[in-house]
Amino acid sequence: MTTVLSFLLTIAVLVAVHEWGHYRMARACGVRVLRFSIGFGRVLWRRQAHPQATEWVVCLLPLGGYVRMLDSREDHVAPEERALAFDQRPLWQRSLIVAAGPVANLLLAVLLYAAASWVGVQEPVARLATPVAGSALERAGLQAGDRVTAVCPDGAVTGCEPVRTISELNWQLTRAVIDGEPVWLELAGDGPTGNRRLMLKLDAVDPEVDERLLRRIGVAGAYSEPVITRVVEGGAAHEAGLQAGDRVLQVDGVSVRDAAWLRERIRGSTAGEQAVVQDWLVERGGQRLELEVRPRPTRLADGQRIGRVEAMIGSTPEQVLARRDVADGVLHGWRQSLEMSWLTLRMMGRMLIGQASLSQLSGPLTIADAAGQSVQRGAAQYLGFLALVSVSLFVLNLLPLPMLDGGHLMYHLFEAVTGRPPSDAWLARLQRVGMVLLLMLMALALTNDVTRLLGLN
Repeated sequence: MTTVLSFLLTIAVLVAVHEWGHYRMARACGVRVLRFSIGFGRVLWRRQAHPQATEWVVCLLPLGGYVRMLDSREDHVAPEERALAFDQRPLWQRSLIVAAGPVANLLLAVLLYAAASWVGVQEPVARLATPVAGSALERAGLQAGDRVTAVCPDGAVTGCEPVRTISELNWQLTRAVIDGEPVWLELAGDGPTGNRRLMLKLDAVDPEVDERLLRRIGVAGAYSEPVITRVVEGGAAHEAGLQAGDRVLQVDGVSVRDAAWLRERIRGSTAGEQAVVQDWLVERGGQRLELEVRPRPTRLADGQRIGRVEAMIGSTPEQVLARRDVADGVLHGWRQSLEMSWLTLRMMGRMLIGQASLSQLSGPLTIADAAGQSVQRGAAQYLGFLALVSVSLFVLNLLPLPMLDGGHLMYHLFEAVTGRPPSDAWLARLQRVGMVLLLMLMALALTNDVTRLLGLN
């Protein structure tokens, strides 16, 4: 129920703001607005102050909305009202009215990102766990417990982006992978190696933006102490004598770096169908104990076999409250919105030319699932999710496809260049093409949703 309600709220807010942009600009340009609708289909709620006022309606199917304006190309317009018709306004005003919807989504994203930063959220600091084996981070020399304080463009001394939380670091690394350029990481000196800079080469990292991108870079999560926090009764850890609070010092004579390293060591502790016995050295109440641990082989959905000890491993990572003041929050919202818009546009371009997988395209099921999860994580997370979807709508609606706002702007550009609008016959053909393209995109997105939910992706 939370997922459904949060999804409906997400769609309602974003659609209402988009259509409000069209509505307000139309009114500012002197165009009469006949109907403002949230949703399609049967009308559930209707309000109209008087016959000449805008009719406000909410319909049964909430997946969209529209603003219907007085237009002599669609309805009979009385001579005394022709000046109020959309098609009778100057070209620049018509263009502003069309563009106002996507721009409203962009401004909403700025506000939402800013609000999320004002609310603030507790996040792990940018202190990293042991890098994934063979990854770019491991080759760069990053070690467990290193804390990243800034990400710098290749060869730049200035222009470094300060980093406090691991989410900020993940965003900077994602941008760097998309750009395909190496970056420098500035590391704090609270480890044995002291202050230093590492060059991170990302040219060999697959730039496809999916849930595995950060692991391909080498990010295994935030640093966590190798402490047993919970033991499942009857599991391999319980049978070995492990207890909550035990700190793991060594596995097979090798010093344990952190919780991530220990988990990977456990996962790799299988030989076919057989478990590989490990000798653990743990610290419990100031005493050191040697325990024999036999991880149990487990087959995953993809056929991979891993070892498990059925215990929670890792202390809570060091946290920091990520919050900004009003002015800094607005600036952050503006920058984040523009950067996300550019990233979205670039990824669409990569998909178009085959450099990125079409499986990244998401539809309503994925959006609904993400909305429900973000609501459960708190206000800041949900506001950030709303902002992300709003940015996506901004970019999508400006694409030069018939039936989208970007397609109408292309018609206006044609009119500006040639001095005449496209013919009705061409408009009809383009509308049909646009409908087919949108239906194909919707079908692909829905297929990707089902594939993800079934765990087949």
